[in-house]
Amino acid sequence: MRAEAITLEPMPPHASSATSPARPGVLITFAKPMRFSAVWALQQHVHAERLAGTRSDTLILLEHLPVYTAGRRTKPGHIKPERISSDIPVETVSRGGSVTYHGPGQLIAYPIVALTHHAPGVKAYVHLLEEVLIRTLRCWDIQGYRMEKTPGVWTRSQHREVKIASIGARLDRGITLHGFALNVNNDLAPFSRIVPCGLEGCRMTSMADMLEMEVPLPLVAEQVAKAFSTVFHLEWTTSSEGRMTQNETVAAATQEL
Repeated sequence: MRAEAITLEPMPPHASSATSPARPGVLITFAKPMRFSAVWALQQHVHAERLAGTRSDTLILLEHLPVYTAGRRTKPGHIKPERISSDIPVETVSRGGSVTYHGPGQLIAYPIVALTHHAPGVKAYVHLLEEVLIRTLRCWDIQGYRMEKTPGVWTRSQHREVKIASIGARLDRGITLHGFALNVNNDLAPFSRIVPCGLEGCRMTSMADMLEMEVPLPLVAEQVAKAFSTVFHLEWTTSSEGRMTQNETVAAATQEL
């Protein structure tokens, strides 16, 4: 695979934001790792509200409990059942891309936004998500970059390309779902039991591995939120922390304050 030029240039604003003030946005965070199924229900709820026009563009930031998610391009050979722990579920999801792993120490971002306010199409939208990640990594002197025809963000370690962030998105009636995963302090071993993102020979890394130190995930989440607000021309006018009810459904954070 060929790396694109690593030089970072300012992103040109989308036409709708070039002459207008920042749009209001809602930021939802979770303090503890969450079950994928519960957060998927939250995504659907927020998506319905955004589609109805009763809420602003929303960014959900969290960690997941251990889970493999298999996107629409997952092939049988991408998952190695004999190597996957029975303690880690495999969820079939509606996003693009193949299979990946999520777990504690990895920062997950689910943007639920009206696409036409930010980008002319899905490809340009993914480019914006990559820009958010590249800007966040730059805060830690990690040089992230794009790879041709492989959505996500890569860096170099021991003279080879390694993937540090994965992207899998879906557009449903003009509103985005799913998002990206940035490896911060998470265990990388579960990636060895799959073909990450359907890319044979793909090696995953994390910010902690690159820096050889523990990286405070709450700080990275703040940096992602700031980079996202800049790239997507949003102002966080509402910020709230989600919580779980006893029956493991998401409560709070589903309505604007």
